[in-house]
Amino acid sequence: MDDRLLNVAEVALQLGTKERFVRRLIAERRIAYVKVGTHVRIQQSVLTAYIKEATVDAVDMHWHGNGLVA
Repeated sequence: MDDRLLNVAEVALQLGTKERFVRRLIAERRIAYVKVGTHVRIQQSVLTAYIKEATVDAVDMHWHGNGLVA
């Protein structure tokens, strides 16, 4: 598994968000990060785990009687 260190811009690109969101995750300590001097880096494996943890599973919906139920 490639566990390279990503900068904030790379993480934002993978998440499809702005860098500000990633910096907020870091400031709120909602994602683990590595400090390299004054630079902040996030390991690819940490980002993958964050995405997996934040993923909401789909619910199987079907029709029953008068409406749609889970």
